[in-house]
Amino acid sequence: MENRTLIKTGIVGSVISMICCFTPLLVVLLGGIGLSAWLGWLDYLLLPALVGFLALTGLGLWRLKSS
Repeated sequence: MENRTLIKTGIVGSVISMICCFTPLLVVLLGGIGLSAWLGWLDYLLLPALVGFLALTGLGLWRLKSS
């Protein structure tokens, strides 16, 4: 994967994860379509995804800097 693609993917994934983690947007959306029972385990999925996407962004920036 190219460095710029890694950075773009990491930033987009991080923003989406932050929107879902730190705002009640996901609660409203899932409650509106009747899937509010899934809300109990979403933190176990979204927080590691956020960390992973931030690491992906860091990797892309590090590779871009060293090349």
